[in-house]
Amino acid sequence: MDDKKRLIVIDANSIIHRAFHALPPLTTKKGELVNAVYGFLLVFFKALKDFQPDFVAACFDFPGPTFRHEKFKEYKAKRPPAPEGLYEQIPKVKEVLGAFNVSVFEKQGFEADDIIGTISGKAPQKQVVPEIETIILSGDKDTLQLVDKNTKVYSLRKGVKDIVLYDEAEVEKKYGLRPEQVLDYKALRGDPSDNIPGVTGIGEKTATELLRKFGSLENIYENIALVPGKLKEKLLQYKEQAFLSRELAKIDKNVPIDFNLKECQWGYDKGKAEKALKELNFNSLLNRMP
Repeated sequence: MDDKKRLIVIDANSIIHRAFHALPPLTTKKGELVNAVYGFLLVFFKALKDFQPDFVAACFDFPGPTFRHEKFKEYKAKRPPAPEGLYEQIPKVKEVLGAFNVSVFEKQGFEADDIIGTISGKAPQKQVVPEIETIILSGDKDTLQLVDKNTKVYSLRKGVKDIVLYDEAEVEKKYGLRPEQVLDYKALRGDPSDNIPGVTGIGEKTATELLRKFGSLENIYENIALVPGKLKEKLLQYKEQAFLSRELAKIDKNVPIDFNLKECQWGYDKGKAEKALKELNFNSLLNRMP
């Protein structure tokens, strides 16, 4: 590891969801379901070991509608209800994070991704460390649009153990697009998991080809005469839908949160942390503590 300062920003809800579905039911002696908490900690500890951060922050979705629902009432409308036992574990994750002295951030009307974008994109540079590498720990690919020379995404690929680190080169290698094109890709392709429509009839391959040829959503429409036949018709027919989809998929980097990098300095009381793990009967994790 080099001497560059590092900030880990955790996309907590996505890690919790991934852990819940990846691990079999696990209960405490009291009968409380804690598989998602256990899986979350496995990922958290691995990230701490791999990156040895100077600062750590955790971001959560705030329950209820967001500004995206105001723009498009069908946003996430097709998402099935969370399985029983998942949401009940979120407070336990927050308690454990508290025991490890990790600051938690959430904001009504916004998603965790927006808070992550705000913290990683602006806040650190304004405060005590002008040059800092940000590692976003996430269970999905939504935050890839934030990748730049100082920001990487440590993303779960399968389960809670198969993890890949996306820098600019890895994003382009995997998807054939630069990180700044990921947002326009979603504008064209849509995102079924969030019920973002995109351009009806355009799939992954076509969206990628268009962006590799024209560079951006604006350039596609500025050069629409160069797009052949039926594809041009689709793009023109669903132009408004494409730009709405980009608005919905775009991470807000200006969430009004009270963030102070100094308060996210990494370090914790070992006794307090051990007590929290023992209360959850996570004795096997005691030797994995960072």
